[in-house]
Amino acid sequence: MTETPPRTVVAWHAQPPDAVKRQLDSPESGLTTTEAESRLKIHGPNQLASAKPRHPVLRFLAQFHNLLLYLMTAAGIITALLGHWVDAGVLWGAVFINGVIGFVQEGKAENALAAIRGMLAPQATVVRDGQRQLLDAANLVPGDRVLIAAGDRIPADLRLVRTRELRIDEASLTGESLAIEKSVDAVQADATLGDRSCMAYAGTLAVGGAGAGVVVATGLNTELGRITRLISGVESVTTPLMRRINDFSVRLAIFILGFAALTFAFGVLWRGYPIPDMFMMAVALVASAIPEGLPAIMTVILALGVQRMARQRAVIRRLPAVETLGSVTVICSDKTGTLTRNEMTVQKLVTAAGSYEISGVGYAPEGHITALDGQTAKVDEQHLVPAVQAGMLCNDSTLEQHDGGWRIVGDPTEGALLVLGRKAGLSEAALSAHWPRLDSIPFESDNRYMATHHRDTAGTDWIFVKGAPERVLAMCRTQLGNGGETPVDVDYWRRMANDIAGRGLRLLAVARKAARPRSGLLSAADMEDGFTMLGLTGIIDPPRTEAIEAVAHCHAAGIRVKMITGDHADTARAVGAQLGIGVGKPAVTGAEIAVMDDAALQRVVSDIDIFARASPEHKLRLVQALQRNGEIVAMTGDGVNDAPALKRADVGVAMGLNGTDAAREASDMTLTDDNFATIAAAVREGRAVYDNLRKFILFMLPTNGGEALAVVAALLLGFTLPLTPAQVLWINIVTAGTLGIALAFDAPDSDVMQRSPRPPDESLLTAFFVWRTVFVSILMATGALTLFQYALRSGAPLEVARTMAVNTIVLCEVVYLLNSRRLRHSILDREGLFGNHWALLTMGISVLFQQLYVYWPPMQALFGSAALSPAQWMLTLGAALVLFFGVEAEKAVLARIGPKPGSGRAPVA
Repeated sequence: MTETPPRTVVAWHAQPPDAVKRQLDSPESGLTTTEAESRLKIHGPNQLASAKPRHPVLRFLAQFHNLLLYLMTAAGIITALLGHWVDAGVLWGAVFINGVIGFVQEGKAENALAAIRGMLAPQATVVRDGQRQLLDAANLVPGDRVLIAAGDRIPADLRLVRTRELRIDEASLTGESLAIEKSVDAVQADATLGDRSCMAYAGTLAVGGAGAGVVVATGLNTELGRITRLISGVESVTTPLMRRINDFSVRLAIFILGFAALTFAFGVLWRGYPIPDMFMMAVALVASAIPEGLPAIMTVILALGVQRMARQRAVIRRLPAVETLGSVTVICSDKTGTLTRNEMTVQKLVTAAGSYEISGVGYAPEGHITALDGQTAKVDEQHLVPAVQAGMLCNDSTLEQHDGGWRIVGDPTEGALLVLGRKAGLSEAALSAHWPRLDSIPFESDNRYMATHHRDTAGTDWIFVKGAPERVLAMCRTQLGNGGETPVDVDYWRRMANDIAGRGLRLLAVARKAARPRSGLLSAADMEDGFTMLGLTGIIDPPRTEAIEAVAHCHAAGIRVKMITGDHADTARAVGAQLGIGVGKPAVTGAEIAVMDDAALQRVVSDIDIFARASPEHKLRLVQALQRNGEIVAMTGDGVNDAPALKRADVGVAMGLNGTDAAREASDMTLTDDNFATIAAAVREGRAVYDNLRKFILFMLPTNGGEALAVVAALLLGFTLPLTPAQVLWINIVTAGTLGIALAFDAPDSDVMQRSPRPPDESLLTAFFVWRTVFVSILMATGALTLFQYALRSGAPLEVARTMAVNTIVLCEVVYLLNSRRLRHSILDREGLFGNHWALLTMGISVLFQQLYVYWPPMQALFGSAALSPAQWMLTLGAALVLFFGVEAEKAVLARIGPKPGSGRAPVA
């Protein structure tokens, strides 16, 4: 394949059509076949080539390069050496399953690139050799003349040379919420992508009209290809969870191995135990201390989080992303369809007599027209009804009720005028019957208006017009107010227009005149003057009601929400003000971002919350700047232009309803309802997942520590060992295998969204974790050793004494499971004791297994256990209750001496 030459950046949008044709040698008759083949050899096919993927075997093996999996493998080997082949097989099976999951989930970047390649049109209509031809789009070359019709996907980057009412949906590339009206006029060289009205870009969709363009870029040299290169160059970041787990694993592995080596040396050199016995005890200590259950429990906790999120319309693509959501400190959100409804709504109506606010959002005709004095406007007022009627009559869209909801067929802005009419109590059918349409002039970007000719039931002809305020105002001689028609007050309408535009609303003016078309058919000559100005409407895509609440919840949780959109700055600020984002602060545009260096952008991004007219590079740079500031970033998006930033973000969130495949493949999570409120709910679940993981770790460490401390203390004091290696493993099987899993089912704490985000660099092994581990380990080991020595001095056999020690540790772990449901708060209430049914079930199962251990002869033979009397059971239960109430007392003390409200430190569950 011929290598595509490096992209030369040329501002084709700033050059007039004739200059582009001359520079690319593109005649009206199109290129000749010979010339096209020659250019194809130079520029290469119009394709987005992919990088060579890694061999599947190498990808699979790479999944096992993880210290946690090394520890699990080692634990399996040790367990096998002790003769527990079934347990070893379970551990190795978990290692293999983790590898398979990672293998399946890897390669999302490659999938994203494949999705972008699928956006290129397979065929294109071109002019070659003087004839119209349908060609494979891969054969397009710079200079080709491409014809565009409604419904066509643009096959390459084109400089438009002819347009007729051409409108192109560029949302996937620019984030612009409405289709763009195209023209052939050149624009400024520094115009942003969304403002280049004379260009048509590969992968976008023509939704109306027709046109023709000259190919100026193909393949990787297109804007779509540039995004492909961006994605290829973006490295995904490691999730906070995996960073913490890796750090935790390294520290724990070093401690365990050092602890076991010291124990072995002390027992052999100081106490004189036989080397084989001490070796097996050291191996048992290692086996008991290694968190072999951590990967499995972590997977279960994350999987349960995935299920809960799926029920709330958030589909997780990568398991660690569940927890990462709980770490998020900044959410960068697109505007259209995520924070807003993606349903244009009239919010303001101005007539010559006054201003009106319109309540209700979206396409549902529910709301009222309210005058400035707060009173509901009378829809029969002379000046109000004509303005609403004009917007409904000069209209090509329809409003339909579908599956219990409302939808617009046609232009969303026109649809907003129909909804306004319904709110005023008017009916399209009744208006059409009273004012049947006879002719029309469709909207054209050159005219900037639409006009219709009607005749009422009295036989009077009327011409209605709607369009850009300055264009419609120029046609008007009079205005309609409470006192009838008066000379038009141009200054008044300009002030009103500036006021509405300053609120970020899109403007439409409506006017009418009683006249018959001069030639019988409506023409531009009929539109020159003589109209009566009826009103101005302010239209916007309003925020979702639930998004306003969700943003407030995020702010309460210490999470900053930033809006990054391809829309205009005024519109973004208006929507942001309603959402509570960036209030009182300016918006920064993509053009301003482009001239900032990285250091300046880092300073700006920490203070500014609204970024408008942002390109893919701008979005990527914003995410990287936030990450360099130490933030954990979630990024939402729906277009191919969002894919690089989605991939780079700590959590990429794609839209499921209106999102592109490229965005979904580059993301970690997909919202099936495209709703920002779902992200806030997912953050809550993410925090709950991390809480449950911390609960498990703080349950696991002291229980393993208690076993190890009991053995080491016996060695130091010269006692008979209270536990055998087999009994150590039994305790692990009974507790870690059953008890810990229950913590994965704990519901989120009530205050989970009132806490500040935890510091991104916070280690799992905090000072509190170390303290709690030491405290519980001492209580557990003291209880086990005390009852072990008591039984021996009471004349009980060694088997009974050891059984009492095992029973004490198991019962301590059973009750400590309840303590662990709340790390810092008391569980001495109904919900704390009985709120997790899985905890009660696993506690019962553990006690049942312990009964078998104590009384079933095969278990006695295998583990060296013996039957206990009721009194001995009560002693072991008493030791467990000492631990239970001791931990609850410790929580009460820590609550009194812990961080006070307003100290700036985040509270912990």
